[in-house]
Amino acid sequence: MSEQDLKFMQIALDEAKAGMAEGGIPIGACLVIDGEVRGRGHNMRVQKNSPTLHGEMSAMEDAGRLKASEYARATMYTTLSPCVMCTGTMLLYGIPRVVLAENENFMGAEELMKTFPEKPVEVVNLDLPEAKKMMADWIAANPKIWNEDIGVEN
Repeated sequence: MSEQDLKFMQIALDEAKAGMAEGGIPIGACLVIDGEVRGRGHNMRVQKNSPTLHGEMSAMEDAGRLKASEYARATMYTTLSPCVMCTGTMLLYGIPRVVLAENENFMGAEELMKTFPEKPVEVVNLDLPEAKKMMADWIAANPKIWNEDIGVEN
């Protein structure tokens, strides 16, 4: 666990907390290229009534249009293991590294990232107790919203 990974993960955690303070799902993310935050965001499905605005998607949108060569040097920091939709976006744009705070509350498409035939992604799990507790507490208090977010019938 590098100091740089912890520094950028703190930004993602801050985004998750901001989303929760807005009444949304506490999942945050930031896209970093060459040591610089290019995009940051949090899950805004509830706030914007959006089926697709997960934390990673929010960070990608905040970064705006980038060149393929920029994505090729990027790391996505996210507080939770990315779902198939977010994973697909990162694979499409060739993001080579994903750092997550935890995957205990939700195991996303990590195997797909790791074994993607065109270009496997390095997946690093920081396994942060703070992130696990924040998400577990939120899920326990909001099971219907959580199930909707991950596409499970209530």
